[in-house]
Amino acid sequence: MAGRSPDRPEEQNHPALGETGNTAPWFSWAPKDQRTRSVYIFGAICPARGVGAGLVLPRCNTDAMNLHLKEISVTLASGAHALLMVDQAGWHLAKELKTPDNITMMPLPSKSPELNPVENIWQFMRDNWLSNRIFTSYSDILDHSCFAWNQLIDQPWKIMSIGLRDWAHQ
Repeated sequence: MAGRSPDRPEEQNHPALGETGNTAPWFSWAPKDQRTRSVYIFGAICPARGVGAGLVLPRCNTDAMNLHLKEISVTLASGAHALLMVDQAGWHLAKELKTPDNITMMPLPSKSPELNPVENIWQFMRDNWLSNRIFTSYSDILDHSCFAWNQLIDQPWKIMSIGLRDWAHQ
């Protein structure tokens, strides 16, 4: 089939894949950790004040959410009331939740993460401190997760710039 033009991209002569002697892949590689240990960062932010309350926990369930609600409640300024936007995850709306008097839960519509500012916080944390890493142990995962949350909390201007939504403050 000399002189035939390849029909599919994978049949085409790709310089990065070998003709020039360069064997480097034409796409970038990121490290992958195939282990299954993990932690969950439960976090809430107040974009108006640039503060947050968070816990790093081994499980993601109703008991963990109750601990998170307690943490938010005690972190609030005296006399303040929190509006906590949550998605439709089971642990966010479970009947067994013990919501403190100074917190109101606001369930968001299904499949609409763009309405929840904290989703942008999670992306920022992944992009800057958590992704493309191989963790050496469970303690390493825990330490990196706590480090990432504390780094965020030390940057109130980031919480404000990422979390503020005009529609939420009108």
